[in-house]
Amino acid sequence: MGWFEERSGLGEAVAVITGGAGGLGEAIVLDLAANGVRSAVVDADVEAVETLRRTLTERGHDAIVHHGDARDPDVLQELFTAADDRWGRLDILVNIVGGTFRSDFVDTTPKGWDALLRTNFSHVLQTCALAIPRMRAGDRGGSIINITTIEAHRAAPGFAVYSAAKAAVEQFSRTLAVEIAPDGIRINNVAPDFVPTPNLTKFGAGDTPAMATPAGARIAIPMGRVGHVSDVSNAVVFLASGLSTYITGTTLHPDGGTLASSGWFNWPDHGWANYAPNSALAQFDSHPD
Repeated sequence: MGWFEERSGLGEAVAVITGGAGGLGEAIVLDLAANGVRSAVVDADVEAVETLRRTLTERGHDAIVHHGDARDPDVLQELFTAADDRWGRLDILVNIVGGTFRSDFVDTTPKGWDALLRTNFSHVLQTCALAIPRMRAGDRGGSIINITTIEAHRAAPGFAVYSAAKAAVEQFSRTLAVEIAPDGIRINNVAPDFVPTPNLTKFGAGDTPAMATPAGARIAIPMGRVGHVSDVSNAVVFLASGLSTYITGTTLHPDGGTLASSGWFNWPDHGWANYAPNSALAQFDSHPD
C-alpha cells in the first residue's frame, strides 16, 4: 500500500454524488472510484448517465447510477436508500448540481428566483439532512463537499440570485461544519472559476468566452490558463480523504489565482493593473461597436 492509499482511507468508502455524470461530475466520480470509493450517483442528463454507468462497469467499479432530478426530494431519498441497501454505510457526500442564466435582476421573476434557489441551494439542505444521520449512525465521521463558485465570493452582475444562492451554500456549510464537528463529520466547499465543460459551452450558446482564448486566459487568470476538470476533482478527492481530517468549514479555490487577483489583470505589454491601459482602450475606440 502506497503513502496516499494508507493515509487517504478511501478504500471501501461510500459516496453519494448529485450531478455526478458529465463534466465536473464525471471527473469527480471517476477519480473517487479510482481510489476505491463506491458511489451512488444521480444526474438529469440521460446520455451522461448512460456513459458514466458504462464507463464504471467497464473499469470494474461498484456503483449505482440513477437518472433523475436531484432537486426532487423523492429522487434523493431513493438514491440514499439504494446506497443503504447496497452498502449499508455512507462516508462522503458531494453536491455538484447547479446552474444559472444571465439576466439583470430587475428583469427576473419570482419563478426564476425559485428555480435558481432550488438548483443551487435547496437541494444541498435536503442532501445534508439525509446524509448526516447516516454518517452519525456509522460512527466513522464523514466528509461533505459542496461545489460552489468564485461568484459566491465576488460580485456577479447579471447573476445576482445565482451568486446569492452560492454564497448561501458557503455560509450554510460554514455554520453546519461547527454543528457537526463533534461527530467527526466535516463539510467544506470547492469554488472554481472558469472550467470549460459541455454544459458551460451550452450556456455560452456556442460562443467562446474571451477567457477561454490563450490571450484572454493570460490577461484574466494569473496562472495563464483555464481550469481543467481534474483541478476540481483533485480538490474533491483531497477533501474526501483522510488527508483533510482536520479541515472543516472552509473553501478550496482551484481558480488559477482569479479570486486572489480580484480585478487585477495581466495586460500584454503593460503588466498587472486594475484598470485597462491606454493601449487596450485605443482598441475599443477604433472599434466602437
